[in-house]
Amino acid sequence: MQEATTIRQKTNFLDRQISTRELIFIILVFLCLTPWITPPVALFMGLVVAQFIGHPFLHLNQKATSLLLQVSVVGLGFGMNVHSAVKAGKEGIIFTIVSIFGTLILGTIIGRLFKIDRKTSYLVSGGTAICGGSAIAAISPVIAAEEKQISVALGTVFILNSVALFAFPAIGHALSLNETQFGLWCAIAIHDTSSVVGAASKYGHHALEVATTVKLARALWIIPVALGSSLLFKNKAGRIKVPYFIGFFIVAMVLNTYMLGVPAIAPLVVIAAKTGLTLTLFLIGAGLSGKVLRSVGVAPLLQGIILWTVISLAALWAVTTFA
Repeated sequence: MQEATTIRQKTNFLDRQISTRELIFIILVFLCLTPWITPPVALFMGLVVAQFIGHPFLHLNQKATSLLLQVSVVGLGFGMNVHSAVKAGKEGIIFTIVSIFGTLILGTIIGRLFKIDRKTSYLVSGGTAICGGSAIAAISPVIAAEEKQISVALGTVFILNSVALFAFPAIGHALSLNETQFGLWCAIAIHDTSSVVGAASKYGHHALEVATTVKLARALWIIPVALGSSLLFKNKAGRIKVPYFIGFFIVAMVLNTYMLGVPAIAPLVVIAAKTGLTLTLFLIGAGLSGKVLRSVGVAPLLQGIILWTVISLAALWAVTTFA
């Protein structure tokens, strides 16, 4: 009888702990919806949650972050002008093409030198070359990647994204980059759209406009790269995830530029989009548990760091020389 009571007490205690964990997480989610929490702070909060209490809704995290990011990016389109976006896109197209193919080639060489599994190496290279987690998610079914290979690639990219979100604005200010230069640099050198927008939004409105436009133009390269990947890995059955949200982003820009009445409500939509981005970064950080970090391994992380360092320095030289 006493033993049964003890078991019930332990069970009730565990239930209370789980409920407390969920409550803390929900409070932090709502805190991210306030103007007091910036994107870097949200990411840091998520990382702390991941290491100390764990993500209580981890099974929903990937879908939630993907949807939130896409909706937030479309919302940011209401803060942009078509004419400025076209100009920014033209400025970044050469940088985009050279950096994508250069990164994929260099990544292949490093992967062979470090004897990294071919598919893991390719996913890390693709994520660095195009748009981080979105590229990995699009390419992985095309090359029939396994869950472990996808996890390692995502972990590598998200770790470096976390560093970039804090480091890039500080470096940009130290080097006195103007907003156009910083926006281009972010779009080329930072992997994930969420971190690109987070870093650029701290630097200025024009930096955000340039970074978002160039990054989304870069994301369109998912389609040809995925098609090429299916041929490279001889997988004709793989499905390609087309980033349809980019089309909605363009529609939002067009409405904001040409449709009467839209500019009046556009600032509110942009504020909501930036809030959604902040929450996205919190959820991404909360998903980077110790287990995920340990699963990355030294070789893929080194590959990611080398690729990221090379593309960052090359892009920095390019934007300071030509932009």
